[in-house]
Amino acid sequence: MTGGEVAGILVAVFWAILVSFLAVVLVRLAQTLRATTRLVADVTEQAVPLLADASATVRSAQTQLDRVDAIASDVQEVTSNASALSSTVASTFGGPLVKVAAFGYGVRRALGRDKTDRPAERERGRSKRTVIIGRTVPQARGGRNRKG
Repeated sequence: MTGGEVAGILVAVFWAILVSFLAVVLVRLAQTLRATTRLVADVTEQAVPLLADASATVRSAQTQLDRVDAIASDVQEVTSNASALSSTVASTFGGPLVKVAAFGYGVRRALGRDKTDRPAERERGRSKRTVIIGRTVPQARGGRNRKG
């Protein structure tokens, strides 16, 4: 065997090893692609119903939000009507009721007052007291303190 033949055999062996390595890589790549294809198909089968359910849920939520919006606008209208009614009642009955209460107070004061009951006489008639260590002591008669 000559050197050229040995070199040819070596190249042929390396070439066979390289082709075998590439064949193994391609077989594994094909298996990976098949598994990926199955996974995508399974995800698609499960995702489509989930998306349909999510879409139905969003539609239901939108319907409920529309209802809540209608209720909120009705409540706002009722609130404004109640406010208008309370201001109307206050303006209609408020003034006369205050006048009647003032008149009643004046009548009570007029009927309950003595002729001798004047503010100056009421002040003199009250007895002033001084508190000393928890006891109440009336002041001396005559309106002045006696110093001894």
